[in-house]
Amino acid sequence: MIDSFGLRDILDIALAALLLYYIYKIMKESGTINIFFGILAFIVVWVFTSQILEMKLIGTILDKFMSIGLLVLVILFQDQIKRFLVALGDHKKWAFLRKLFHHTRGNEAERDMRRYVLPIVYACMNMAKTKTGALIVIEQDISLESYEKSGDMIDALINARLIENIFFKNSPLHDGALIVAHDRLKSAGCILPVSHDRNISRSLGLRHRSALGISQATDAFAIVVSEETGNISVAHKGSLHTKLTSAELEHRLSDVLLNV
Repeated sequence: MIDSFGLRDILDIALAALLLYYIYKIMKESGTINIFFGILAFIVVWVFTSQILEMKLIGTILDKFMSIGLLVLVILFQDQIKRFLVALGDHKKWAFLRKLFHHTRGNEAERDMRRYVLPIVYACMNMAKTKTGALIVIEQDISLESYEKSGDMIDALINARLIENIFFKNSPLHDGALIVAHDRLKSAGCILPVSHDRNISRSLGLRHRSALGISQATDAFAIVVSEETGNISVAHKGSLHTKLTSAELEHRLSDVLLNV
């Protein structure tokens, strides 16, 4: 059996390891890593009892669980599966191919992107100075349309003054999230999923938990301005970074949107 071990087997193991790594990474970012280890332990027990020890009774019981397990996992982890498939086909991973054939178009896209990066950064700077609470969510590859519908549609050009007016303390929309998609301010006063990650500092409020929650459920980039301290934070890919300067915010936002 060892003599027949060849290149195909090495490739098989490498692909399986890569798949497990991506699943582990996505579930870690979404705060469900303990479930990942639980599923892994269940599979090990199933293989050991039914395939190696050939225990018929327990093997049959576990086989029944395995037969419906895939359907249960799809229902429970539909958001994580969506993120995995989007990450697998992420156009940014193949950016070098586009640059070879569409260099001019890429430069135009970069200029267009920078035109709305700066207004967002400028608005966050002003709101941080006045300690105006804000939550801005920028759509990436995963659509945020379902979250847009929970608020009031705006569909306006990206403008720093408009962003500041939306989050003005007397504005009826200041408590919800502002969603930016397709180079426009799409919807305000939106309701987002709240993260229940226990590692979040208790000093951080609902805006920070909502920002982290949307970054765990999707690939969106979320910006938070604290109403208590005026600090700027960002959440992306299940990670929360606090107390950023305006330069750091611009750099992180450019990295995500421009892939530079």
